[in-house]
Amino acid sequence: MQNPKQTKMFLEIVGELRLLIKKEGIKAGGKLPSERVLAETLQVGRSSVREALRSLELLGLIETRRGEGTFLADFKKHQLVEVLSTFIMQQPNSQLDVNRTRMIHEEAAVSVICEEPSLRQLPVWDGFVVKLQVEGAVRREDIIREMIVATENRLSLKIWFLLKQYSKIPLDVKMSKEENQLVGQFLFHLMKGEKILALLAYRQWIERIEGERME
Repeated sequence: MQNPKQTKMFLEIVGELRLLIKKEGIKAGGKLPSERVLAETLQVGRSSVREALRSLELLGLIETRRGEGTFLADFKKHQLVEVLSTFIMQQPNSQLDVNRTRMIHEEAAVSVICEEPSLRQLPVWDGFVVKLQVEGAVRREDIIREMIVATENRLSLKIWFLLKQYSKIPLDVKMSKEENQLVGQFLFHLMKGEKILALLAYRQWIERIEGERME
């Protein structure tokens, strides 16, 4: 049986990291303990710690320096985590709002890509099409993340990544063969710049994913 401590939610791990940072008196610019030490201290798996740290880094709360370790950024400049986590814990319908807000960022990315020829021609889309047709092993999250990355809107990416962490729909999984066909159509319309059809295919895709949660 899996240890329940290994399945702590992202929010719990981030919260415990913040308490640890405060307890240890780590200031902005100070070095955080290693992944191994954090995993042992928080009693969670290293993969869970690594995911939490990666999320905090994308949000600008920490920074990783190759060969040196992970360092704390200035929390006063980055209050998004606290604001969103407080909202989610206090509002009864917050989960629905989180998913809707996440979709707003995703749909905006689809629109921007369709309207900009240089973005439609990025090789990453052809790469996904090839993987869908040949390998059939693409993670949902990878496609959606690359859409937002393509817009070069770093704020939108940070907000989306955080919203994804709180979202309860399964994005961090590989798609089925049936799903591949639907996503292939979406990518086709995206690369053609057919915004209305691309958005329609995207919404059908997300509805399919959300349906899995209801099963």
